[in-house]
Amino acid sequence: MAKAVLKRDNIKLNVPLTTMEEGIRYTGGILVDNGYVDAGYIDKMLEREGMASTFMGNSLAIPHGTEDAKANVLETGISVVTVPGGVDFGSGNIAKILIGIAGKNNEHLEILSNIAIVCSEEENIEKILNATTEDEILDLFSDVS
Repeated sequence: MAKAVLKRDNIKLNVPLTTMEEGIRYTGGILVDNGYVDAGYIDKMLEREGMASTFMGNSLAIPHGTEDAKANVLETGISVVTVPGGVDFGSGNIAKILIGIAGKNNEHLEILSNIAIVCSEEENIEKILNATTEDEILDLFSDVS
């Protein structure tokens, strides 16, 4: 049976990260620790960030691997990390919500679409940033998984 795309263990709230690289490594590390990707995926996430920023606006960044990182993906999954102090994703773009994505085949496209729908609402961004339990995040992203 496939893993849940988003589970409680994939969510970390109020993490004191200071740099973009630290944020990407942390977000990817959750995916590694929970068996969604192998350790090489994190390097592919950093490589992808070097190609183009994964900052999406609205305090959100969605770090993910390069196109050739598919071999590093074991299961489709996402990680959600809130960073109250924010991390700079370049040009003063401060991300306070980091959502790491790893998708088998092209499953990440539907996940991205669902995340975009949730995070396009300013009210939902506030709910994510103010969440005190992982269940609050799971409820918001119930359509993603």
